[in-house]
Amino acid sequence: LFARDLAERGQLAGNTVVVTVMSNLGFRLAMEALGVHVVETPVGDRHVLAALDADGLTLGGEQSGHIIFRRLATTGDGLLTGLVLADLLVRSGTSLASLLEGLVTPVPQTLVNVPGVDTSLLDELEAVHAAIAEESAAMGDTGRVLVRASGTEPVVRVMVECTEPGVWVIKTAQTIPDAELWLHQPQAAARLDRALAGMEHPPAEADLDALERHLSERA
Repeated sequence: LFARDLAERGQLAGNTVVVTVMSNLGFRLAMEALGVHVVETPVGDRHVLAALDADGLTLGGEQSGHIIFRRLATTGDGLLTGLVLADLLVRSGTSLASLLEGLVTPVPQTLVNVPGVDTSLLDELEAVHAAIAEESAAMGDTGRVLVRASGTEPVVRVMVECTEPGVWVIKTAQTIPDAELWLHQPQAAARLDRALAGMEHPPAEADLDALERHLSERA
């Protein structure tokens, strides 16, 4: 709503709005229809602000409701947003419902928080990235899959959205059980590899002294 208003009045710098990766696909499609360019950042006001300042832009925000009017503030401010909205309504001479009608059609979106995983390993899990790429390719321009480690909780956030009914429901999710997490730690994995290597050429079972020396060398 604010992006359209500023664009129509020639006050949307760069004809661009800044949002985070969590913003609904419906918003991007609406901006595309208005001819407004969208810049995407990681989640967080500080990332939105950095993008605004980097290119001298004027408007950005998050799906959570934080909206930054860069000419007036450096962070999301509910009171300020309310005042700007009131000004817009007075100038338009119509109702908020009328202004919003048909502006944005939200795309069905599901967000699942996956606890009990080591979020630091996310970038290294090739199987996860392969699954993301496969599902994203299947949806094409009609949807997307976003998997990221939370910056505020020890969870991995999995978001799926798609314009086609039924497709956006998350079908399966595989995580590493707590009991197996230690296997994915570098030091533990190295010890396991040494143990498995030792089993390939074990000493004679009857020679206990040799067995003890062998185990000591492998420790």
